[in-house]
Amino acid sequence: MKLQQLRCIFEVVQNNFNISRAAESIHTSQPGVSKQIQVLEEEIGVQIFHRNGKRLTGLSEPGLRVYESIAEIMREVKNIKNISEEYEKKDSGSFTIATTHTQARYKLPVVVESFVKKYPKINLNIHQGNPSQVTEQILNGDADVGIATESISLNNKIFCIPCYSWNRCLVMQKDHPLFLVKDITLKDLASYPMITYDYAFTGSTIVSKVFKEANINPNIMLTAIDADVIKTYVSLNLGVGLIAEMAFDENKDKNLVSRDVSHLFPTSTTYIGVRQDTFIRGFTFDFISMFTPHMEEKELKIFLKKRHV
Repeated sequence: MKLQQLRCIFEVVQNNFNISRAAESIHTSQPGVSKQIQVLEEEIGVQIFHRNGKRLTGLSEPGLRVYESIAEIMREVKNIKNISEEYEKKDSGSFTIATTHTQARYKLPVVVESFVKKYPKINLNIHQGNPSQVTEQILNGDADVGIATESISLNNKIFCIPCYSWNRCLVMQKDHPLFLVKDITLKDLASYPMITYDYAFTGSTIVSKVFKEANINPNIMLTAIDADVIKTYVSLNLGVGLIAEMAFDENKDKNLVSRDVSHLFPTSTTYIGVRQDTFIRGFTFDFISMFTPHMEEKELKIFLKKRHV
């Protein structure tokens, strides 16, 4: 059993069972990948993949178990590389952040600017998605850190640090009737078409839960994953927008007004998370420190050491 064989299996699954793309990702030939798979299957005595002719269509039952072990091995290989690079190339390498649009648009820019100035040789990547996708990227090793609300903290393979708490605000056109309502209620909200986050987002799940518990059906006109998209449609007078409070900027959103509705919904917490078994490089620690300025460096180091306890 050789590492290259395991890498071929791993990349085939990562590339949706497309052998050609898997071969490209590891800079080898398609026949070479097929041969490595065949040799490993013969060695361990099980068929890892289902096949339709020469095409791979999925993992067999034992193949799924084999792949889970291979994925763990590949993550440890990455850890070994990270350890060696930490001592040999301290200020260079690649760093991937998985996050939601709201974090990428409204919270990350200042931190990223400082990080890039300190580490100009780091190849920085930002992947956007909903919290479930962020969680998946951390677990798969596709992202070094993930930043999202609540849901990533529910996976016991991810170690999370609370960053900050936030709530929601209502955005609308200046002449909207709700702007003059003194104490907005859930019934008031349900009286008008509403535009809010896609229900794949934890924040929106909380919103739907609040309405359900109050036995009130909101009039959801449109959902989106992007606060800027929500504000665009509010500007077209298609409804009122329910967004994260940090996504409203009085200077940039001059055509709209906002109302605080934190009295209607529970506070949410944004976390930054890393896999429990991931070796944290120095620049990764620095990034986490920049994103959690409320924590002292000594406190953060102690906090991160708890991952393996």
